Amino acid sequence: MNKLEKGFIQVYTGDGKGKSTAAIGQAVRAAGYGLKTYIAQFMKEYPYNELESLKHLSEWITIEQFVGDDFVYRRELPNVVEKDKAKRGLEKARAKMLSNKFDLIILDEILVSIHFGLFTDEEVLTFMKMKPEKIELILTGRYCPDNIIEAADLVTEMKEIKHYYQEGILARRGIES
Repeated sequence: MNKLEKGFIQVYTGDGKGKSTAAIGQAVRAAGYGLKTYIAQFMKEYPYNELESLKHLSEWITIEQFVGDDFVYRRELPNVVEKDKAKRGLEKARAKMLSNKFDLIILDEILVSIHFGLFTDEEVLTFMKMKPEKIELILTGRYCPDNIIEAADLVTEMKEIKHYYQEGILARRGIES
């Protein structure tokens, strides 16, 4: 089923806005060509509006959420329940990647999930090594470990220069959430 001759591994990282947006934009572009995408979102159980808009492209894009991020706001490490949800999410994403039903796999916020202890960088590197030749894989999130940068084919760093959040503007529905 795969329509790509060769798939690469892309990383979108950095402290700036736009990592998930870039990955979702790639999924939309891929859908326009008839490619199928599976998106696993980690640390995003909030009903972000991309869930609503991507319903219109459900023939080409499947999106699922695993693990919340409440522990971040409580300034705690994730508990065993959250870690278990993360592991099951990564296992599901692996099964989707190996199913030969998708051309593009996106692990949204997987990199920041490493930072917060939901995964080790070795678990993510193992996933990356299992990528079939004709599958494109995108990983997003802040704090990308150097060994994942080294293993990727394309790395883009979003760098914050200025952000209205610094002026007290919180996430706006339809723009940041």
